[in-house]
Amino acid sequence: MSLTPSNILERGTLASDFTLLETISEKIISLQELKGERGTIIFFICNHCPFVIHINRELVQLAKDYTSRGFSFIAISSNDAEKYPMDGPQKMKIHATKEHYPFPYLYDETQEVAKAYNAACTPDLYVFDSDLKSIYHGQLDDSRPGNGVPVSGKDIRRVLETMLSNRIYKGVPKPSMGCNIKWK
Repeated sequence: MSLTPSNILERGTLASDFTLLETISEKIISLQELKGERGTIIFFICNHCPFVIHINRELVQLAKDYTSRGFSFIAISSNDAEKYPMDGPQKMKIHATKEHYPFPYLYDETQEVAKAYNAACTPDLYVFDSDLKSIYHGQLDDSRPGNGVPVSGKDIRRVLETMLSNRIYKGVPKPSMGCNIKWK
Protein backbone atom coordinates (compact mmCIF):
# COMPACT_ATOMS: atom_id res chain seq x y z
CA MET A 1 0.00 0.00 0.00
CA SER A 2 1.32 3.40 -0.97
CA LEU A 3 -0.46 6.36 0.64
CA THR A 4 -1.49 8.56 -2.28
CA PRO A 5 -3.47 11.83 -2.47
CA SER A 6 -5.95 12.54 -5.25
CA ASN A 7 -4.88 14.73 -8.16
CA ILE A 8 -6.54 18.04 -8.99
CA LEU A 9 -9.49 18.18 -11.38
CA GLU A 10 -10.51 21.74 -12.21
CA ARG A 11 -14.08 22.81 -11.53
CA GLY A 12 -16.14 22.86 -14.66
CA THR A 13 -14.25 19.99 -16.29
CA LEU A 14 -16.64 17.83 -18.31
CA ALA A 15 -16.87 14.20 -17.16
CA SER A 16 -15.20 11.86 -19.61
CA ASP A 17 -17.71 9.53 -21.20
CA PHE A 18 -17.28 5.79 -20.76
CA THR A 19 -18.87 2.42 -21.37
CA LEU A 20 -17.83 -0.30 -18.90
CA LEU A 21 -18.79 -3.71 -17.55
CA GLU A 22 -21.19 -3.43 -14.63
CA THR A 23 -20.07 -6.36 -12.51
CA ILE A 24 -23.28 -6.95 -10.57
CA SER A 25 -25.56 -7.32 -13.62
CA GLU A 26 -22.70 -8.34 -15.93
CA LYS A 27 -23.98 -5.86 -18.54
CA ILE A 28 -22.09 -3.17 -20.43
CA ILE A 29 -23.36 0.25 -19.38
CA SER A 30 -22.47 3.87 -20.15
CA LEU A 31 -22.13 7.06 -18.18
CA GLN A 32 -24.98 8.51 -20.24
CA GLU A 33 -27.27 5.71 -19.04
CA LEU A 34 -26.21 6.17 -15.41
CA LYS A 35 -26.02 9.94 -14.96
CA GLY A 36 -28.35 11.58 -12.47
CA GLU A 37 -30.94 14.25 -13.10
CA ARG A 38 -29.42 16.61 -10.49
CA GLY A 39 -25.87 15.27 -10.42
CA THR A 40 -23.58 12.29 -10.62
CA ILE A 41 -21.08 11.08 -8.04
CA ILE A 42 -18.29 8.90 -9.42
CA PHE A 43 -15.84 7.20 -7.11
CA PHE A 44 -12.86 5.03 -7.84
CA ILE A 45 -12.64 2.25 -5.29
CA CYS A 46 -11.47 -1.34 -5.00
CA ASN A 47 -12.27 -4.37 -2.87
CA HIS A 48 -9.18 -4.57 -0.67
CA CYS A 49 -8.03 -1.01 0.09
CA PRO A 50 -8.30 -0.31 3.84
CA PHE A 51 -9.30 3.31 3.10
CA VAL A 52 -12.24 2.13 0.98
CA ILE A 53 -13.22 -0.58 3.46
CA HIS A 54 -13.22 2.16 6.12
CA ILE A 55 -15.85 4.23 4.24
CA ASN A 56 -17.92 1.54 2.48
CA ARG A 57 -20.92 1.92 4.81
CA GLU A 58 -20.99 5.68 4.28
CA LEU A 59 -20.82 5.30 0.48
CA VAL A 60 -23.84 3.00 0.69
CA GLN A 61 -25.65 5.41 3.02
CA LEU A 62 -24.92 8.41 0.79
CA ALA A 63 -26.43 6.61 -2.18
CA LYS A 64 -29.49 5.66 -0.13
CA ASP A 65 -29.90 9.24 1.10
CA TYR A 66 -29.45 11.03 -2.23
CA THR A 67 -30.48 8.72 -5.08
CA SER A 68 -34.17 9.54 -4.57
CA ARG A 69 -33.22 13.24 -4.70
CA GLY A 70 -31.92 13.02 -8.28
CA PHE A 71 -28.29 11.99 -7.81
CA SER A 72 -26.70 8.89 -9.23
CA PHE A 73 -23.72 7.10 -7.74
CA ILE A 74 -21.20 5.12 -9.78
CA ALA A 75 -18.34 3.06 -8.37
CA ILE A 76 -15.42 2.11 -10.62
CA SER A 77 -12.49 -0.20 -9.98
CA SER A 78 -9.48 0.32 -12.24
CA ASN A 79 -6.94 -1.85 -10.45
CA ASP A 80 -4.85 -4.34 -12.42
CA ALA A 81 -6.72 -7.60 -11.75
CA GLU A 82 -3.84 -9.73 -13.03
CA LYS A 83 -1.55 -8.56 -10.24
CA TYR A 84 -4.43 -8.03 -7.78
CA PRO A 85 -6.96 -10.81 -8.54
CA MET A 86 -9.10 -9.80 -5.55
CA ASP A 87 -10.07 -6.75 -7.64
CA GLY A 88 -11.26 -8.70 -10.69
CA PRO A 89 -14.87 -8.56 -11.92
CA GLN A 90 -16.09 -11.77 -10.25
CA LYS A 91 -14.65 -10.71 -6.88
CA MET A 92 -16.14 -7.23 -7.41
CA LYS A 93 -19.58 -8.79 -7.87
CA ILE A 94 -19.20 -10.80 -4.65
CA HIS A 95 -17.94 -7.75 -2.78
CA ALA A 96 -20.74 -5.48 -4.05
CA THR A 97 -23.35 -8.04 -3.02
CA LYS A 98 -21.80 -8.50 0.43
CA GLU A 99 -21.61 -4.73 0.98
CA HIS A 100 -25.16 -4.20 -0.38
CA TYR A 101 -24.02 -1.63 -2.95
CA PRO A 102 -27.12 0.22 -4.18
CA PHE A 103 -25.06 1.61 -7.07
CA PRO A 104 -23.37 0.05 -10.09
CA TYR A 105 -19.81 -1.24 -9.61
CA LEU A 106 -17.98 -0.92 -12.92
CA TYR A 107 -14.75 -2.56 -14.02
CA ASP A 108 -12.24 -0.41 -15.92
CA GLU A 109 -10.10 -3.22 -17.32
CA THR A 110 -8.02 -1.00 -19.64
CA GLN A 111 -7.61 1.70 -16.98
CA GLU A 112 -8.50 4.28 -19.64
CA VAL A 113 -11.33 5.72 -17.54
CA ALA A 114 -9.09 6.21 -14.48
CA LYS A 115 -6.55 7.95 -16.72
CA ALA A 116 -9.24 10.15 -18.29
CA TYR A 117 -10.33 11.27 -14.81
CA ASN A 118 -6.74 11.62 -13.60
CA ALA A 119 -7.66 9.30 -10.73
CA ALA A 120 -4.78 8.45 -8.42
CA CYS A 121 -6.07 6.66 -5.35
CA THR A 122 -8.83 4.62 -3.81
CA PRO A 123 -11.08 6.21 -2.82
CA ASP A 124 -11.05 9.05 -5.37
CA LEU A 125 -14.36 10.93 -5.37
CA TYR A 126 -15.88 13.25 -7.97
CA VAL A 127 -19.17 15.19 -8.00
CA PHE A 128 -20.61 16.39 -11.30
CA ASP A 129 -23.68 18.55 -11.93
CA SER A 130 -26.62 17.69 -14.18
CA ASP A 131 -24.54 18.69 -17.23
CA LEU A 132 -21.68 16.44 -16.07
CA LYS A 133 -19.45 19.40 -15.22
CA SER A 134 -17.15 18.95 -12.24
CA ILE A 135 -18.35 20.59 -9.02
CA TYR A 136 -16.09 18.82 -6.50
CA HIS A 137 -13.16 16.44 -6.44
CA GLY A 138 -11.86 15.59 -2.99
CA GLN A 139 -12.29 13.66 0.20
CA LEU A 140 -15.44 12.14 1.63
CA ASP A 141 -14.59 13.53 5.07
CA ASP A 142 -11.65 13.79 7.50
CA SER A 143 -11.89 10.18 8.68
CA ARG A 144 -9.05 7.79 7.91
CA PRO A 145 -8.39 4.29 9.22
CA GLY A 146 -7.04 4.61 12.75
CA ASN A 147 -7.38 8.40 13.18
CA GLY A 148 -10.44 8.19 15.47
CA VAL A 149 -12.54 10.62 13.39
CA PRO A 150 -16.00 9.14 12.72
CA VAL A 151 -16.96 8.53 9.09
CA SER A 152 -19.69 11.05 8.26
CA GLY A 153 -19.41 11.90 4.57
CA LYS A 154 -19.67 15.54 5.61
CA ASP A 155 -17.64 17.00 2.74
CA ILE A 156 -19.62 15.25 0.00
CA ARG A 157 -22.90 15.83 1.85
CA ARG A 158 -22.13 19.57 2.04
CA VAL A 159 -21.61 19.66 -1.74
CA LEU A 160 -24.83 17.75 -2.45
CA GLU A 161 -26.89 19.90 -0.08
CA THR A 162 -25.49 23.03 -1.74
CA MET A 163 -26.53 21.65 -5.13
CA LEU A 164 -30.01 20.81 -3.81
CA SER A 165 -30.33 24.43 -2.64
CA ASN A 166 -29.57 25.58 -6.21
CA ARG A 167 -26.42 27.30 -5.01
CA ILE A 168 -22.90 26.99 -6.37
CA TYR A 169 -20.46 25.12 -4.14
CA LYS A 170 -17.49 27.42 -3.53
CA GLY A 171 -15.59 25.44 -0.89
CA VAL A 172 -11.98 24.41 -1.33
CA PRO A 173 -11.81 20.61 -1.41
CA LYS A 174 -9.24 18.64 0.53
CA PRO A 175 -7.67 15.89 -1.55
CA SER A 176 -8.84 12.37 -0.94
CA MET A 177 -6.21 10.03 0.46
CA GLY A 178 -5.81 6.30 0.05
CA CYS A 179 -4.04 3.46 -1.67
CA ASN A 180 -2.63 4.16 -5.09
CA ILE A 181 -4.47 2.73 -8.07
CA LYS A 182 -2.70 -0.46 -9.08
CA TRP A 183 -1.53 0.39 -12.59
CA LYS A 184 -0.57 -2.18 -15.21
